[in-house]
Amino acid sequence: MSAQPPAAADALHRLVLWNIGLTLVDVARVNRAAYAEAFRAVTGRPLVQVPQMAGRTDSEIFFEALAVNAAGPPPGDPAGEELLGRFTGRLAAAFRDRRDLLTSQGRLMPGAHEAVVAVWRLPGLVQTVLTGAIRPNAIEVLRAFDLDRHLDTEIGGYGSEVYPKGAMLLNARSRAAERYGADFTEQTTVYIADSTRDAEAARIGGARAIGVASGRSSAGELRDAGADAVLDDLADAAAVVAAVDRLTLPLRS
Repeated sequence: MSAQPPAAADALHRLVLWNIGLTLVDVARVNRAAYAEAFRAVTGRPLVQVPQMAGRTDSEIFFEALAVNAAGPPPGDPAGEELLGRFTGRLAAAFRDRRDLLTSQGRLMPGAHEAVVAVWRLPGLVQTVLTGAIRPNAIEVLRAFDLDRHLDTEIGGYGSEVYPKGAMLLNARSRAAERYGADFTEQTTVYIADSTRDAEAARIGGARAIGVASGRSSAGELRDAGADAVLDDLADAAAVVAAVDRLTLPLRS
């Protein structure tokens, strides 16, 4: 966990959750290589067809990969759940082995670091992540790009949870409320992400959504999916801060 933002604990009332992949960083090349290695290790078959990953959790992607590659049991089958457990362990190891490649084969999205720091400085605010990546891999990425210092990674939502992102968001809100003794409501919680599935997850999980058209979803698609605000990217930190401010209620005395 990083240092708490510059606000007294009893003043906390806003919660910001960041998606990682294609919102804050692009490490797709490393992720694909680790994914292919882990998939072959647990199924004995190559990953020929790669499912659409945007807005999905690693567990969802794995079961779809099993289906499209005819490599294992379907979702819900106990054998599939056991296979998922072995896969996530292999995926974490394969990703860890490639940690030195994250900054050489990956990159920060434009303005991402500055935007995270600028939002962190807002009064009465805690920020964390809500990502489809399993927790060990998400932490590796955040550390590699010096983002973890401004995020409370203990309360985040990760693809290690076998839940859709909407449920993960609800869980993250509950963890944040318990940790900080604050009521982070739908009006004071914001999810910043790049896919239409993420905008839908915000609605289900009780949060405002800021869509960032830096991934595979266009600005128009993000608006149609229900994003409350849409940015082309994170390059203008002041615009990111203004969107967060506008979408969260002021602290009530």
